[in-house]
Amino acid sequence: MLDKYLIRHSAPTLAGLKTANLFWYPGESHEVLEDVLAPWRRILSEKGLGLQVMKINGNRALLYVFRMERLRRELEREKTRAILKMQGYRYKTAQEAIGILKSRMGDKGSFPHEVGLFLGYPEEDVRGFMINRGKNCKCCGCWKVYCDECAARKTFCRYKKCEEVYQRLFLAGKPVRQLIVAA
Repeated sequence: MLDKYLIRHSAPTLAGLKTANLFWYPGESHEVLEDVLAPWRRILSEKGLGLQVMKINGNRALLYVFRMERLRRELEREKTRAILKMQGYRYKTAQEAIGILKSRMGDKGSFPHEVGLFLGYPEEDVRGFMINRGKNCKCCGCWKVYCDECAARKTFCRYKKCEEVYQRLFLAGKPVRQLIVAA
């Protein structure tokens, strides 16, 4: 069943268009969840992707699917580091940064605003969201846009097209493993 969720909620990441996706996966006990995730972690890891449980809320788990090298590069960018430093992040590796994000997700009922940086959203839009507290955006798609609306709309269309193609291929019987683009 996880394969359906990966296609529905992570197609742009699986295709190599996006750094990461975050989605809720329903209805497994912790032990069953780990049994479900273990083979997928191996499959994704072979292609340069990671899969991590960020939070458990009742009978659902918040899963983070990410391109390891791409995330590492993005978290090393000066603007990203500056935003994260203002939010209290002190990290040397991407895994340490993910760990901090995970603990911040557990601390509050809502998502920390910097989560967009871990999903590959533009730093300017993440900063704009923080400054404007989610209001006054130019447009809204996969994220709220505060800067380059034209580029964001093109990106939204690419992601949507990818989702449609992956969904069609999956429904036609193509296994998720074959749809994952290697890093």
